Amino acid sequence: MRKTLILLLLTAVFCGAFARKTPPVVPAPQVPDSLRGFYLFTEGIKQAFIEQDTAAARASLERSVAADPTYGPAWYELAQLLLYSDAPTALRYAERAFRTDTTDKWYLLQLGQAQILNDRYRDAIRTYHRLREADAQNPDSYRVLAMLYEQEGQPFSAIAVLDSAEVRFGKIDFLSELKRRLLVSTRQYDRAVAEAQALVDAAPYKAENHLLLGELYARQKKDSLALAQYAEAYRLDSTNVAVLAAYSEFHNERHDYAAALNYSRRLFSGDEMPLDDKLSYFDRITGDRNFYSTYYLQINDLATTLAMKYPHDPRVVKLYGDHLIASGRLDDALTYYKTHLGDQPPRIDYFEMVIDIESYKQRPDSVERYTNRAMELFPENVDLRLRKGQTLSYAERYDEALTFYRNSLRLPMSDSLRGAVWGIIGETYHLMGRQALQRASGQRPPRAALYESRKGPAARCMRKCYDAYDRALALRYDNPMVLNNYAYFLSLEGRDLERALAMAARVLVLEENNPTYLDTYAWVLYRLGRYHEAKKTMQQALSLDRRKSPDLQLHYGDILAALGERFMAEVYWKKALEGGYDDPEAIAERFRRMKETPQKPSEP
Repeated sequence: MRKTLILLLLTAVFCGAFARKTPPVVPAPQVPDSLRGFYLFTEGIKQAFIEQDTAAARASLERSVAADPTYGPAWYELAQLLLYSDAPTALRYAERAFRTDTTDKWYLLQLGQAQILNDRYRDAIRTYHRLREADAQNPDSYRVLAMLYEQEGQPFSAIAVLDSAEVRFGKIDFLSELKRRLLVSTRQYDRAVAEAQALVDAAPYKAENHLLLGELYARQKKDSLALAQYAEAYRLDSTNVAVLAAYSEFHNERHDYAAALNYSRRLFSGDEMPLDDKLSYFDRITGDRNFYSTYYLQINDLATTLAMKYPHDPRVVKLYGDHLIASGRLDDALTYYKTHLGDQPPRIDYFEMVIDIESYKQRPDSVERYTNRAMELFPENVDLRLRKGQTLSYAERYDEALTFYRNSLRLPMSDSLRGAVWGIIGETYHLMGRQALQRASGQRPPRAALYESRKGPAARCMRKCYDAYDRALALRYDNPMVLNNYAYFLSLEGRDLERALAMAARVLVLEENNPTYLDTYAWVLYRLGRYHEAKKTMQQALSLDRRKSPDLQLHYGDILAALGERFMAEVYWKKALEGGYDDPEAIAERFRRMKETPQKPSEP
């Protein structure tokens, strides 16, 4: 038994010794697959720059850094791909590239750009300080660093950076310009002037240098010194847009607008200033009516200069035409637009201006002639047919006008416009009805006669008028002109008054404070016997009526008479008569009825 125990102990010791001599299992070290990473990197470059497939390029580059996370060029190219589309991710990649080599200037530059795009300006300042050391011969690093300090509200630090750049590189134009701007913003005018004077001394033949010095003197209110530098800049280059603009702005700030406009004319006569800028400037200075009239001569020079320099540009034609009209030279404007009717391609707006001016001058023959010419060139234009119809209506050629209006309905147009045309047709039938009465009687009939007639040509015309109005409202109910006229005609006939009231009320919703529309509403109320409401509405209409319409005066008199206010009724009838009411006999009849009607006793 004892021998067996000893044997077991020896076996345990032997096994333990053997176990201690067996080496432990250690995992194999992970070595980056640099060859595969490089292969995927080159694939990504090829896809990005040769195949222009950025999605595939990004995928290859991401597999490249997965295979070899220490390969900086792949991180760099990944960041470049995303720099302007996904700035936060680009920043992460740029940081990974930078960590692979903190001395590489390209990695530093990319990191700084990514930080700027992510608004991390303080980090970018530290990065550009390092970049300035890594790439000491690049002045652009100083420029960006100075701008970053300026962005962070540290202009004096920005100036210090630019001073150090000047010590290293001497004067460089783009750095000197930035420095002068910073000096001005920090009110270090003397230093800014000294900088500009140094430029003038170094290159006195450059107009830009004298211009810069002049602007600095102008900021210091040293006008005589500023003008001397401007004059020298102008002597060196009298066509320089910047010089002329500075001259103009200098005089503008000192309210010498005549001199400012004189230099603007020189700008307008040259080719350096784009036409769009010239038009914008002209529009700005003519926005104030008082300024326009005070400096009319100078503004006229500007407009004339543009018209001569750009004779066929439609924008300039409109500008000059509007200028002539605004200055009261209507005949000159008419002649000017007529000279452009032959421009190619033809422009309908030129014809419209000629037609409008001829209409204003009440020359229907000319209106018809130019309308016909325009219709030959623009046969599908609805507006021209409506203008033609209006010209014929003005000449009381209503049948011909109706033909043009109906023909216009065959052209493609919106329901809203179609409704407007039917409204015009209705008004034309109304005018035909009045013409029919006049022809039947041989003299101008009383106004009421048209609405009292129940048969004959006049009655047929009114039925067609109402039919056209119904068509108009079916296409576009909210037509103020049609609603107002329809309601008024019905009230004169004394029928469908509730419908008339609804239409008149709708007009007031569509257009508030219109005295004509208020008059119609008040008149419908009067015809309904609602005299107190009619009086209140008519008082509002009279207060808004600047033309002192005799129709409104007459209607108010009628409403007052219905309320028993005889004296005031007669006062307003007399005002209507004195104001030129076109049916004096109707007013005389009112006075006769008033005398024949006994005065009602006043209520206690």
